[in-house]
Amino acid sequence: MNEKLTNTKNKLLTIWQGRTKGQKTLAIVSTILFFVIAGSLTYFISKPNLVPLYSNLSPAETGQIKETLDAKGVKSEIINNGSSILVPREQVDTLMVELAAEGVPNSGVIDYSFFGQDTGFGMTDKEFDVIKLKATQTELANLMKGIEGVNDASVMINLPTESVFVGDQVEGSSASVVLNLKPGAQLDQEKVNALFHLVSKSVPNLTTDNIVIMDQNFNYYDLNNGTNSSQGANYASQQEIKSQIEQDIQRNVQKLLGTMMGQDKVVVAVTTDIDFTQETREENLVSPVVEGNDEGIAVSVERITEAYTGNGAAAAGGVNGAGAEDIPGYEGAAEGTGDGDYERIEERINNEVNRINKQIVESPYKVRDLGIQVMVEPPDPDDPLSFTPEREEDIQQILSTVIRTSINKEANEEPLTDEEVANKVVVSVQAFDGKQEFAEAEAGQVIPMWIWIVAGVLLLAIIILIILLVRKKKQENEEFEDEEFEIQDPINVQDINNEVETEGTVRKKQLEKMAKEKPEDFAKLLRTWISED
Repeated sequence: MNEKLTNTKNKLLTIWQGRTKGQKTLAIVSTILFFVIAGSLTYFISKPNLVPLYSNLSPAETGQIKETLDAKGVKSEIINNGSSILVPREQVDTLMVELAAEGVPNSGVIDYSFFGQDTGFGMTDKEFDVIKLKATQTELANLMKGIEGVNDASVMINLPTESVFVGDQVEGSSASVVLNLKPGAQLDQEKVNALFHLVSKSVPNLTTDNIVIMDQNFNYYDLNNGTNSSQGANYASQQEIKSQIEQDIQRNVQKLLGTMMGQDKVVVAVTTDIDFTQETREENLVSPVVEGNDEGIAVSVERITEAYTGNGAAAAGGVNGAGAEDIPGYEGAAEGTGDGDYERIEERINNEVNRINKQIVESPYKVRDLGIQVMVEPPDPDDPLSFTPEREEDIQQILSTVIRTSINKEANEEPLTDEEVANKVVVSVQAFDGKQEFAEAEAGQVIPMWIWIVAGVLLLAIIILIILLVRKKKQENEEFEDEEFEIQDPINVQDINNEVETEGTVRKKQLEKMAKEKPEDFAKLLRTWISED
């Protein structure tokens, strides 16, 4: 084993010593560059991807979180002058849950709760009230920071001073809140109502009318409890729906005419009159089963037939009512005592018809009126005649169709006339002198910074390697030109096969040569020698 290692070592030394100085230098530099590049790539690839765990921290909070993470063995990094802390991306969610369960981080503001435990006889009522007020403001700010979108909050509470006189009326409490919202965050009305409710329930005798909430951009937020602001909310909702309908019609007309004339050659404006009245009604309708036949379907039929023949048959029919001289209830004298016939037929038929019960809720968004204004630039802005009347007529027909299909139509109303539709369309043909040209900006893909760093290192290493190769090649050429070669005299080596050639030896060689080159002649010679013998 040792002998093999020794032989391998000797071979490597022999190969290394057989190389020129330039080749040795090139091999060393290439090896060093290889390890440098491999190490750099390994470092950047194996480096954990750190993302923010918490931002906008106070120094106390940052130190507390850093200490907790170090105890857990989690790699972390502090940036932004100690206001943010970074951790590996794959551990962010787990760390947030674990730290929240441990109560980390604590509030960066002072916690006044311990004053209630250590109060002694030396603390006055005024001092205690101040501490209590500060604690309330601090706790309210902490609660508001837990709402999504709120980065920080400052709360100022004004409590009225109680009067010693019975007749004096005590003023109500008031509160002012300044929210520091996160970039791009917006508070919806539900969150704003929650903030008003939170403050009003945390301070005694505080109504929502005495609460002012604003953000860092001086945007004020009002309470929407469904009573005072209902009309304003309805108006805003109606205006939004009206604007949406107009935008939809405008977008469709702009796309249609822009395809025909060019997108920069057409400007469309749409105005609408929307009916927001919502109608709810119930209809109970009765209709025949068979159209045109009002009799309906016979559900039940009852027929009664009476017949009588004989004396006093006429009296059987009776006389309806009583005479002027007759006494009601007293049996009168029988009249018509002669023979006769009596017959009565009675028929009762119950017919059924269609009974329809409709509960109709009509849509509150109906387009009662619609106006479309279109400005068209001629194909040649300097020549208004380049826009032909035929093209204007086509635009008029297109807009008329849009109006007829967009305006709500009642079943009993007559359709719009051509004159009425023409009054709702305005087409203006003129050059657009105020048109602006906008350059289209191509959005490039954002490349991470570490890729640029790696690419720069690799490019620098390649440039250095090329420079070294060119320099070593130049040095080798110079060394080859300056090298002097020594001319050595030829070495005469004595022939060890000095034999004395005899006549038999010469003939033998000639015969061997003849046997190899001319076997036929050699065979003839052998036959001649044999025949002579």
